[in-house]
Amino acid sequence: MGATGQMRRAAAAALIGTAIEFYDFFIYGTAAALVFGEVFFPELGTVGALLAAFSVYAVAFLARPLGAVVFGHFGDRLGRKTTLVVSLLLMGLSTAAVGVLPGFGAWGWWAPVVLVVLRVCQGVGLGGEWGGAALLVAENAPAGRRGRYGAYLQLGPTTGFVLANGVFLVLQLWLDEGAFRSWGWRVPFLASLALVAVGLFVRLRLEETPLFRGGARDGARGGAERVPVVEVLRGHWRTVLVGCGAITVGYALFYLTTTYALAYATTGLGVPSTVVLSMLLAGAAGKAVTVWLSARRSDGWGRRRTLQGATGLAVAWGLVLFPLLETERRELMFVALAGAMVVLGCLLGPLAAFLPELFPTRVRYTGAALTYNLGGVVGGATTPLIATRLTEAYGTAEPVGWYLAVWGVVALLCLRLLPETAGTDLAAAGALRGRTAATDFPIGPPAV
Repeated sequence: MGATGQMRRAAAAALIGTAIEFYDFFIYGTAAALVFGEVFFPELGTVGALLAAFSVYAVAFLARPLGAVVFGHFGDRLGRKTTLVVSLLLMGLSTAAVGVLPGFGAWGWWAPVVLVVLRVCQGVGLGGEWGGAALLVAENAPAGRRGRYGAYLQLGPTTGFVLANGVFLVLQLWLDEGAFRSWGWRVPFLASLALVAVGLFVRLRLEETPLFRGGARDGARGGAERVPVVEVLRGHWRTVLVGCGAITVGYALFYLTTTYALAYATTGLGVPSTVVLSMLLAGAAGKAVTVWLSARRSDGWGRRRTLQGATGLAVAWGLVLFPLLETERRELMFVALAGAMVVLGCLLGPLAAFLPELFPTRVRYTGAALTYNLGGVVGGATTPLIATRLTEAYGTAEPVGWYLAVWGVVALLCLRLLPETAGTDLAAAGALRGRTAATDFPIGPPAV
């Protein structure tokens, strides 16, 4: 197969597979906001049940770094393709199992215990997904167009989000409230099996990436690292930590907008869930556009500069998001949610190129996946819980915006410490940066 054909297949496989995995991951968040408190934690009261559902939601984020390490280990040693097939199967089967899990009324406390186990499996699967899919694209793409092709991967989460929320919206419009809460919420989870079959068909037809296939590791044929995570933690720990700090605000903005705002608007402000879901779906179209534009522009403007601009927008929008929601005027609520989704697209676009460019080939899977998923732990796992507590304590969600703005400032400081990577030669990335913590990247702002 020619290089162009392989690149197109890699981009398509990254988009389809990531869309399916994120669909599986997102439907839990939507179900947690709408019904899981009632189904699995009915004895804890309204706020307690919501906190419990969000706590199980957070468990998957804690499991994602484990998935990054496990799948990164085999992805760096055995190849990207096989590892991505396994991650897709793990996620799909775990998600379908949630769809047949009895509720508290049938199994008592065993029901939430099994839900936690399945959520851990989801987290492990997704933890191995994004890093491998990013490498699938980055290691096939020409250096000057890596951001552009990375946009296909970054459209995957948006597509998964649209699928997840679209299915819930259709079900709520089609079914009465009793049927939806009784069995309708299970349909999106069971539908995962059909989507996984499609993803497997696409991924099994792929070839291994040329960089891995050719054995280009640190510019020489040195063989696979025995334990890739050890080299990452020993030689690139600063890149992992600072990279995590740089992307945390994106996670926080996304889950505040799509999970917490959904719960707050429906239970706190009394807005019908169908209205909020429709607003989020419309906003997702704007997010797809800005993902595409920011990813492409990062090839010319630079990854770091593009992310700095997007992070500044996130800080500003965080301060107006919840005040606009609390007006309860539909047009202003739509501006709040759609605007947040547009800003989020600017933040996410360059990441599929940026994070793989920070690490050498021999540990790229582990390094990129670990950085991406640690950002998810810090910015995604705790954010809905903290937001719920802040709103409960102050009687308004306005302090939640300040919480987001603080993470934006942290991200800006971290981006100042990271190097510009646009146009990096991935085969020589390790040789350019060295393999010790002291030379991982220069102290202070690097030259653009």
